[in-house]
Amino acid sequence: MKRFIQGECRTQSTLLPEQLDDYVSDTNPVRVVDVFVDELDLGKLGFEGVEPAATGRPAYHPASLLKIYIYGYLNRVQSSRRLEKEAQRNVELMWLTGRLMPDFKTIADFRKDNGKAIRRVCRQFVVLCQELGLFSEALVAIDGSKFKAVNNRDRNFTSAKLQRRMKEIEASISRYLSDLDTADRQEPTVAKVRTERLQDKIAALKEQMKALKEIEVQLEATPDKQIS
Repeated sequence: MKRFIQGECRTQSTLLPEQLDDYVSDTNPVRVVDVFVDELDLGKLGFEGVEPAATGRPAYHPASLLKIYIYGYLNRVQSSRRLEKEAQRNVELMWLTGRLMPDFKTIADFRKDNGKAIRRVCRQFVVLCQELGLFSEALVAIDGSKFKAVNNRDRNFTSAKLQRRMKEIEASISRYLSDLDTADRQEPTVAKVRTERLQDKIAALKEQMKALKEIEVQLEATPDKQIS
């Protein structure tokens, strides 16, 4: 395709590979999530698995899984399987976790074992972002709830208003985690086995496209004849 902007060849090797950090801008909200989680004392917050086991296979650190959950909360990702897929294809999540790709069961088990701690951290994250004005307009939660930013003009917050806002945030986080539980129960626990390889399907698709082109050529050559 001449005189078009050309993309790079997918199979071409590069002498100096691009850094994953180059794909995440300095203003990307995932950088806020990264710093926030890294500064937490997850052990004191009640997260399990902070200290690695002496035997057995290495586990994912709770910080990595927590980053996935906060990202999912901010971006309306409503099931463990979807979080698994996003970790495999989403550049922001790849950057956030260092290319870790836990399976959906690991993600779901982390929520089951640390539900209270996740709620506490998500609430703290939302409040902190509001106080620091890290989101320009409003922080939109998984269920569509919007929490207005702090009133910089007079900051006329009463104890009752703060308590009401905290309850709204708590309810939103609880709905998010509940939606995850519901989605995980509804989705099949075992993926269907595909009997045909993807390569075979691609080859068959190419053959069909080739046949269609041949039919189009024949129709253009003999518009009044019916192609059998």
